[in-house]
Amino acid sequence: MSPKPRANDVKDRLVEAAIRLLGEGGPEALQARKLAAEVGVSTMAVYTHFGGMAALVDEVARTGFLRLSAALAGAGATDDPVADIFGLARTYRQTVAEHPQLFAVTFGQSAPGGKRATLSDLTTEEGREAAREGLEAFGHIVRATERAIDAGRFRPADKYQAAAQLWSALHGFVTLEASGHFGAGEQGIDHILVPLGITLAVGLGDTVERARRSAEAAKTTWRARTRNAGQPEND
Repeated sequence: MSPKPRANDVKDRLVEAAIRLLGEGGPEALQARKLAAEVGVSTMAVYTHFGGMAALVDEVARTGFLRLSAALAGAGATDDPVADIFGLARTYRQTVAEHPQLFAVTFGQSAPGGKRATLSDLTTEEGREAAREGLEAFGHIVRATERAIDAGRFRPADKYQAAAQLWSALHGFVTLEASGHFGAGEQGIDHILVPLGITLAVGLGDTVERARRSAEAAKTTWRARTRNAGQPEND
């Protein structure tokens, strides 16, 4: 007789199954009945472990933020904080592009079964206390922004608000690109994303020439990293 799975195992399997269903069929596919069948449990298990689909959607969003944070952590850091911001942007863009349905839920852009993930304002202390996983992902951009301020590349500013400006522009690009507004493939990176980043860096206090050099340094680092990982390069 097979051992009875532990509660946490079932819970984790339900979350992973939810992410698979989202990837395969979009938000319409995330239903308690389909989810239970995917894991091999009764529909009651969804309510036993989460209390309902709303809490499951929150857990999917939490997992999305954790995965995004792990990806951003892999971008690494150099002695050029502005280049690191461009590197984070490329990593963010690729991560979200590879799992669009997961991150549509993570960022509250889709609502499976009418259930939208609970989100917080990460630019406020209260919001940061309520959203640990979201803050962890956002924190990579915040820390690079703070380093750019400390290095004199950006003028003195609230690091969370400055980082939120960068995040807003980045996520806006990613969302529009996913909708096909910037053409097929990755042509929008050099034509839209990088110039946008340079414009923002200059607006935050950098010079055009230094921002361009940092963008080029980030591109060189990205190419080397993706080549070593055997991934297609983002130009």
